[in-house]
Amino acid sequence: MSTTPLTQRLQTLQMAFQQGQLEQVRRGSAELAQPQASAAELLAASQVFQQLGDFDAMLACAERAAALVPADVNAASRVVECHIYRGRIDLARERLAAMEQAAQQDAGLLQHIATLWLHAASHANAQRCYERAAQLQPDEPATLYNLATSLITMGDIGRAEALYARVIALRPDDFDAYQNRATLRVWNADNNHVDELQRALARLGADHPGRVALGYALAKELEDLQDWDASFAALADAARARRARLAYRVESDEDAMAAIAAAFDAQALTRRAPFPSPDVSEPALFVMGLPRSGTTLVERILDSHPRVGSIGESNAFAFALMRLAAGPGGKLAMIERSARLDSAALGEAYRGALRSHGLGLDKQLILNKTPSNYLYLGLIHQALPQARVVHLKRHPMDSCYAMFKNLFRMGYPFSYSLEDLGRYYVAYHRLMQHWRQQIPQSFHELAYEELVAAQETQSRALLDYCGLPWDEACLNFHRNAAPATSASATQVRRPIYKSSVQLWRRYEQQLAPLRDYLENHGIACD
Repeated sequence: MSTTPLTQRLQTLQMAFQQGQLEQVRRGSAELAQPQASAAELLAASQVFQQLGDFDAMLACAERAAALVPADVNAASRVVECHIYRGRIDLARERLAAMEQAAQQDAGLLQHIATLWLHAASHANAQRCYERAAQLQPDEPATLYNLATSLITMGDIGRAEALYARVIALRPDDFDAYQNRATLRVWNADNNHVDELQRALARLGADHPGRVALGYALAKELEDLQDWDASFAALADAARARRARLAYRVESDEDAMAAIAAAFDAQALTRRAPFPSPDVSEPALFVMGLPRSGTTLVERILDSHPRVGSIGESNAFAFALMRLAAGPGGKLAMIERSARLDSAALGEAYRGALRSHGLGLDKQLILNKTPSNYLYLGLIHQALPQARVVHLKRHPMDSCYAMFKNLFRMGYPFSYSLEDLGRYYVAYHRLMQHWRQQIPQSFHELAYEELVAAQETQSRALLDYCGLPWDEACLNFHRNAAPATSASATQVRRPIYKSSVQLWRRYEQQLAPLRDYLENHGIACD
């Protein structure tokens, strides 16, 4: 048994992994997982096996750790995470149900379990945990905030608004509550919080991190009041403050998208997995596109059909890819490995993950609405040759402005600078042009503007592409009670509206540098 501290051993293994010394990493992880290993060593080994792509060993170590320390939340949570990585949502849910049952008097643990339920795409179960936590802590702002956020997902907007007001009253410096509240409705001259937000901002120093959330909230409410110049000024200040706190480099994404196009050239894209059986239909349905391009709207339309079930914004495809293409190096190394992997195995791993959601035999198609899956179009073409894929596109300037004005809690770090946005959009545009040239029959493109202008016509075409009969419920998508998890969670509870089309023209002067950049790179913005 090694006497070297665990932290030092992990650092050594991490360095060896980055240097590509995989045999040394395997020996080190096996030593961590020896028969007499402690729970801490086993949990560390589980993480190392995950990096190696050995998901079976990853789970085995986590289960051994949980058996050694049955009351340890970290060990139990790690088992849940491992099941999710392996595409076994059903097993993750079984474990979570047991954890929740034992945590009925612990508000903090219930909220942790709620987060895990969300990772397992079980929003109703997450809300139940948040509700119980709020019963235990009725005056705890953080608990009420979590419940309010869950209520937005489930469509209870009025109660969420009341809870955010309660959070702000209890803790006036919970600036995220102000920002979330601002997104819940279209405010008007008789009902808004502009004065309150301006006073809150005036109390903060120039470098206070709270200026980010407050600034986005103020920009949203001012835009609702059609005070265009003041809205953009507040937005620009908040975005600048947000960007200053990020270590993001847009070059990383530019290089990655160029590498994807190079790796998945015409020759590589001819290597396709055989369809499993002629008498089995392909369940995979993807809706993708840049954030704020209409992906949630299309998801709701399709999910309103009785033969479609949605797993929301799921990492199921990315996790299946990780299992088969894990290894040292960063994005570029992963891309190179992904172009050579066993596409049939990838397709079957993804189908298995879909089945584990247990959506029922009546669901002909299972929808994954992760926007950034456009990065994987080549892999989807290879691994799931009969999958239905819908790509949403939107006017470049409306698309960029819609991202710029949104405060994303996770992901999309390119959205807080017009320069970053322009560069990312150009790289995305080039990648999509590559897919259009190489695999044009592998996906259906739908323009957001055309959908909102001719809802029924475009919805019928969408269902035809998916091989689905017409159903009137698709026109009433806003009545769909299913959870909505994206930044559009409140908008999709309303019928289709056209006010976002050409909204960027309200800010033509402020957005002129972005427009010039896009047009100089061959992207028409008229």
